[in-house]
Amino acid sequence: MTRSSREHWRPAYVGLGSNLSGPASQLRDAFELLADIPRTRLIARSSLYRSAPFGGVEQPDFVNAAASLLTQLTARQLLDELQKIETQRGRERDAVRWGPRVLDLDLLVHGDEQIEETELIVPHPGIAERNFVLLPLMEIAPELVIPGLGRIATVAVNRDEPQIARME
Repeated sequence: MTRSSREHWRPAYVGLGSNLSGPASQLRDAFELLADIPRTRLIARSSLYRSAPFGGVEQPDFVNAAASLLTQLTARQLLDELQKIETQRGRERDAVRWGPRVLDLDLLVHGDEQIEETELIVPHPGIAERNFVLLPLMEIAPELVIPGLGRIATVAVNRDEPQIARME
């Protein structure tokens, strides 16, 4: 097989969140499900973080984390796999925006790609404003360069909004 005929492996990063049905267990199970995605390898997983809800909807605290993957899937294919996992775990797509979730998996970064489509924006537009994304991502990828944003280590983290604490 020639090099040009082989599939290219790309780094990808996923944000995980849950605040229903045993959130910490949901995330631990989700890490295992991420590792089972075809043509994808789970490389690293962050600690779990407890954070206050984002978006002003009254609801329980969230548990958040981040995962580092290597994948041969396109961003669209990987997003489809993430959404299959969410559905399998009981996620309802018509739920309130920023409302309670059994499981939320966000494709944060896919290689050096910048994509703006109706249902797919990469890098995820909320990375820089959400410490519940930034802190777990910084833990597993401190040298990550986010396309259009720069090195993650240089992004200012507001550790007070919403409140966040490392659980394990």
